Amino acid sequence: VSHSPGPPLFSLFSCVVADVHCLSENTVCMILNACEERGDYSALTRAIGKVFSNAECLMKSFRKDEPKAAENLDSKKSKELEKQSEKTGASSTASTPDEVSGEMSNCCDLTVDIEAVRRVYAKLLSIEQVEAVLVNAIIYLTPNVELDLEYLDVYEVNPDYLNIFVIVMENGNLHSPEYLEVALPQFCKAMSKLPVAALARLSKLWSTYGLSHLRRMMETFQQLITFTVVSNEFDATNLVNDDETVVAATQCLKVVFYASILGGDVDVEHNEEEEEEEAESDELTLHELLGEERLYKKGPRVDPLEEELGVRPVDSRKPLLPFEDFVNESLNDVVEMDKDFTFFKVNAETKFSFQSCPFILSVITKSQGLYYDNRIRMYSERRLTALYSLAQGQQANPYLKLKVRRDHIIDDALVRLEMISMENPSDLKKQLFVEFEGEQGVDEGGVSKEFFQLVLEEIFNPDIGMFTYDSDTKLFWFNSSSLENEAQYTLIGIVLGLAIYNNCILDVHFPMVVYRKLMGKKGTYLDLSDSHPVLYQSLKGLLEHTGNVEEDMMLTFQISHTDLFGNPVLYDLKDQGDQIPVTEDNRQEFVDLYADYILNTSVERQFKAFKKGFLMVTNESPLKYLFRPEEVELLICGSRKLDFEALEKTTEYDGGYSTDSQIIKDFWETIHSFGEEQKRLFLQFTTGTDRAPVGGLGKLKMIIAKNGSDTDRLPTSHTCFNALLLPEYSSKEKLRERLLKAITYAKGFGML
Repeated sequence: VSHSPGPPLFSLFSCVVADVHCLSENTVCMILNACEERGDYSALTRAIGKVFSNAECLMKSFRKDEPKAAENLDSKKSKELEKQSEKTGASSTASTPDEVSGEMSNCCDLTVDIEAVRRVYAKLLSIEQVEAVLVNAIIYLTPNVELDLEYLDVYEVNPDYLNIFVIVMENGNLHSPEYLEVALPQFCKAMSKLPVAALARLSKLWSTYGLSHLRRMMETFQQLITFTVVSNEFDATNLVNDDETVVAATQCLKVVFYASILGGDVDVEHNEEEEEEEAESDELTLHELLGEERLYKKGPRVDPLEEELGVRPVDSRKPLLPFEDFVNESLNDVVEMDKDFTFFKVNAETKFSFQSCPFILSVITKSQGLYYDNRIRMYSERRLTALYSLAQGQQANPYLKLKVRRDHIIDDALVRLEMISMENPSDLKKQLFVEFEGEQGVDEGGVSKEFFQLVLEEIFNPDIGMFTYDSDTKLFWFNSSSLENEAQYTLIGIVLGLAIYNNCILDVHFPMVVYRKLMGKKGTYLDLSDSHPVLYQSLKGLLEHTGNVEEDMMLTFQISHTDLFGNPVLYDLKDQGDQIPVTEDNRQEFVDLYADYILNTSVERQFKAFKKGFLMVTNESPLKYLFRPEEVELLICGSRKLDFEALEKTTEYDGGYSTDSQIIKDFWETIHSFGEEQKRLFLQFTTGTDRAPVGGLGKLKMIIAKNGSDTDRLPTSHTCFNALLLPEYSSKEKLRERLLKAITYAKGFGML
């Protein structure tokens, strides 16, 4: 019997397998080799099915403290293992250890041997019979796990319960069709029931796995979301928010999202000091009296997992996986943002909102959520104004009205907005309504656009000296030597906030560090790469210098820069900085202090006033929670990418024109033949800005209307409606000549 695997021994072996209560790499290899010799995998499938369908068994499997299995067990070693299992019982390899493995000291103190699990899966997933067993085992396992987590607090009692999720997620086939129907949805539902502390441990563990493993997990959850969305029909009555599978998979994807941040380049330090919140009053607000306090509650929303991990998306310099990979386009197509907004603001305890997982939403979708928030606030301020007016017998003023003179636009806007911010800051939440003194025109968006444009032109004028301009980067930076008072900087901050609030795109050119600072992060050395590229290269050269830093560079901790009048100004980065040489040991400190001075200290007064103005408008909105700095820039400035093909597809026609009209065909051929600068001039002429809104030019809804027959008159526009009034010129050449003249020399609202 000892020289050939006869039936008696295999029968005995089957009995041993039946007694398996948990698995180790050794146990699996032993069973697998015996099965291969027999050409019968029934014993293996029974063992796999039994352990993977039982939470207690799976939790105790693949422990770190087990002896490593041999890579290839020959039949002789297999028989030795069989004999050993007869004496000690098959589960002995997974029982309490004599020694604790040194690997236990990892960041999560996890007791699973990940490498052993991966080797086991590599062997098992090549066997056809095992796949079906694993699928069925998960289907049987997960409802019980879900109940355990929901009602028995099993994780709090035994943190090793997390092992179940670690082991199952190592299955590289989870995204395949066999799992997508039932097994993976049930597993996601169970995983979403884990307490926040467990999800944080999982996220920290996965952050150590490396790019390929994390990508596989991200794609697994994304595949399930996409598969579920395309397999169902979601609309305003059948909301995707109510689909348990999509919701659970999104919550699981959040764990991977934070793992991607933790595993990449993170800066949890260098935070801007938050403005102190006003002390809460005991008196009831009007919102509370009206029962609407939940819609207008103050304070930034904090994600529980984010809080547990102590890291935010804004802390990420470069995640392991690009942020864009977490956006699910199929989901974005079906989410009803008006309903989702209500869940986000009012029913957060009972209804799931995808805005609680903003990483999965595109900037376009999130901007819709912001739009609803802004409109609700505007409507609320109108109601409050009406109620106060009734009570006090005054005339209601439902808008934020600005009446300005073109020649004194900054002074007029500054005085008016300063009065509002002091007397009643909530008026900044009203819809903006601009009127130019002595001019006709109802502000339906176009006048506001022109107001913003004129304010920016004047404030960013280098002659004023509020900002410095870099001709190489074409970017503006705060002038640390500016003589202007803080109110001017507050005004530009208010203007940026009002632009977001009123859905206007501004032609501002700031480096990304400005948006990072607005979102709560200080500028650091890395931010100099786009804000001050020449200085960045110099400091980078210092850090990478291989010679004697002190002798070669001859630098001290005293730096110099020029003031507004071109005079050199000396500044000590440390006390008696001129006495401290920069050496190889302290050069990183020098670089960090230098960057901190340029980006933070030297412009603290100007930036603080600027941020104050911005927060006057946006402090209660979900802007900071929903958007990353790159996305805030997109909201304020729009996109530099201009897709005129998309604009052509969405343009509507009026007054007798259609897509088949010859002049319309000539018009688009002419536009497409324009150079980049001419296209921007056309966009400026027609819409009031030379940038595309969030989502691209296809979102503009431009109108081309017939404005009479052939004439020498130039085309005109109504920027508030994105409308071009185009006469029916007799030839393509005349159309081109008249259009170019109009867009090159036009100035003013709807006039030439």
